[in-house]
Amino acid sequence: MRIEDPGSTAEELRCLDLQGVSVRILVALLLLVVSLAAAGAWILSRAGEGAYGERVAAGDPAPSALDPASLVTRDAAQAETAAALRVHAPKQILFGDLHVHSSFSVDAFQLTLPMTGGEGTHPVADACDFARFCSNLDFWSINDHAASLTPRRWQETVETIRRCDAIGEQNGERDLVSFLGWEWTQMGSTPANHYGHKNVVLRDLDDESIPSRPIAARPPDGVPSPFDVGRGGTLRQGLGAFAIEGGHDLIAMMSELTEADRCPDDVPVRDLPDDCMESVQTPGELFEKLDEWGHAATVIPHGTVWGMYSPPGSSWAKQLTAEQHDPERQRLLEIYSGHGNAEEYRSWKAVEIAADGTRACPAPSPAYTPTCWQAGEVIRERCEAEGIDAAECDARAAEARQLFVDADRNAGAWVVPGLAADELLDAGQCRDCFEPAFNYRPRSSAQAILALGRPDAEEGARSFRFGFIASSDNHTARAGTGYKEVERLAFTDARMGRAGSGILVDPWRREPTSRAERFDPMGPVPNVAFFEGERGGSFFYTGGLAAVHASRRERGEIFDALERRETYGTSGPRILLWFDLLDPNTPVGRWPMGSEVAIQGTPTFRVRAAGSFEQKPGCPDATNATLTPERLERLCRGECYHPSETRRPITRVEVVRIRTQLDPDEPMAPLIEDPWRRFECSGDREGCEVVFSDPDFARDARDTSYYVRAIEAATPTISADPYGCRDEAPGSCTRIDACFARDDDDDCTAPDEHRAWSSPIFLTPAPG
Repeated sequence: MRIEDPGSTAEELRCLDLQGVSVRILVALLLLVVSLAAAGAWILSRAGEGAYGERVAAGDPAPSALDPASLVTRDAAQAETAAALRVHAPKQILFGDLHVHSSFSVDAFQLTLPMTGGEGTHPVADACDFARFCSNLDFWSINDHAASLTPRRWQETVETIRRCDAIGEQNGERDLVSFLGWEWTQMGSTPANHYGHKNVVLRDLDDESIPSRPIAARPPDGVPSPFDVGRGGTLRQGLGAFAIEGGHDLIAMMSELTEADRCPDDVPVRDLPDDCMESVQTPGELFEKLDEWGHAATVIPHGTVWGMYSPPGSSWAKQLTAEQHDPERQRLLEIYSGHGNAEEYRSWKAVEIAADGTRACPAPSPAYTPTCWQAGEVIRERCEAEGIDAAECDARAAEARQLFVDADRNAGAWVVPGLAADELLDAGQCRDCFEPAFNYRPRSSAQAILALGRPDAEEGARSFRFGFIASSDNHTARAGTGYKEVERLAFTDARMGRAGSGILVDPWRREPTSRAERFDPMGPVPNVAFFEGERGGSFFYTGGLAAVHASRRERGEIFDALERRETYGTSGPRILLWFDLLDPNTPVGRWPMGSEVAIQGTPTFRVRAAGSFEQKPGCPDATNATLTPERLERLCRGECYHPSETRRPITRVEVVRIRTQLDPDEPMAPLIEDPWRRFECSGDREGCEVVFSDPDFARDARDTSYYVRAIEAATPTISADPYGCRDEAPGSCTRIDACFARDDDDDCTAPDEHRAWSSPIFLTPAPG
């Protein structure tokens, strides 16, 4: 009932009625908005709990094995080359990849998202099929990050690897050996608490030989874990919005991790519940856990020089102790991967650290410009552009350099507000290394590790005696991608560079200024240099291969070859390599690569190498007949290992000689002779043979290691010139045309010389 004012006109009454309707509509709209907001918050919260979308599964491999005829052809071609090089009674050289990630790894899953140009999830089964049909490997292992492996994911991984391996022997001759493993992914915030990444590879697949759970790396004290996220509504809603925006339920993955129980400390591994996730802080604790299990397993460090996660000033010297090194389990080093080369030592440094812990920014040299120095130059240029006097600009540049080196957690770039990726030019990079890792840390290179010596230490902690392998470290479940230099955004991890979008990732999105700011993390900050993701995106390669000399393509034979270090690594091509110490006193007249030998007199070595086969386009008929065209395109991108009958020539063989330190203070650079000897080859496509001796060994009477590089003729290679420096003066980099700025269909190739690195032969002077 409406009460009308008798004095009101009809028009006034009509206005009052409209106003009443408007108020009712407004109230209704407000109620609707509130209801939608509440519903949206509930939906986002549920998304943040992983309620929508399916969890990633390990998947089922294709049920077919390779045609045995293709294996016979492959093995016969190798035997023919070995005979031409007079290799008598050779073992088989088998090629594999011992570093592969599926979408069970969080970082790998992120690469599947549309915002990174992802192509959908890549389960463990994809890695099996790729290794078998696309790259035609002899063996491979799965190595998802242990911190990502919930009990469900671990059990599914075990089951899928078993199925993949069982398929490999269905035709009477095994085509592919599949190993189970994980990655121990440790990242410190400072050189003192940083140990790095290691892959654990198990020998066997039966229940009695597999741990109930993988062992992850726990961050150092005071450094937050990326999975220690709260379960509050606000965070869930924010992450839920991200999941919806991404089109994939990343939060279903993250919520599964955050809801998993953490195993209690100081409980024997066999007494822990099967459904908890286990972690330790140091390599020594990892070795202890593996010893408690007692299973056959090898531990392979990798990424030792990667500046993407290794703090400036990092060194492997602190790991040469009986507590942090196990010479029985840790016998191999990944010298190269799709994240770059970790071989070469250089004497320059990213930061100077004094005995009292204070830091300083080193001056640049012709071969290297520290990133801290270039950060100061960026501030100087901005300062001068504002017309400020030179003395003040010099002071601001010095301040920026100091703030840069004082920032922990690889966060130096955050001290320069609004820093664009191309402003740093090629700072922080090894300019004269072969396909170097990003922000190279030379004191943790393979050469530096081999030179470390502690003669007075207890047995097992006097020196590192690592054999070498290479692998891919691929994050799209593509094992062994280095067979062709194609598909940069699929066959490499270059899409990780899309973490940046023109400006280094800066949570504050600050405008560029002419003065640096002290780094304040303002809460948890990861140790990975995500803010340099765009620059790092230029340093991803198609990846390497592990090669073993084994009697046959069988699990035990391959694992035994890994244990005795009769291995080598390649930068992708299937180069054949034999490296021996000649010794008429042994039954077979030689010691193979990886051997430790006590010797008197002058050692003599022999190298024999043959180049890889040139590749034909597309895929072999056997693969085309097995996979559907759609599967072939999504998995292999239409390009498989497809060898011709023509081998690439080996152009030269280089020998590296490294003496072991006699005490920790002995300078390292004079001990590393690279190359010590260089031998030019004829270019004969059948291969190259070299024999050489070292008359200095008996005179010097000190532990010495020797390894060789067999180098192929240059071919177009992805990311071979990562920054594309355009110098206005010799020896400088004043403009760049970097891979990270290229179009998606640009493979960013340049000529490069692919190579194989033998495992070292370790010589000790014999008494007498």
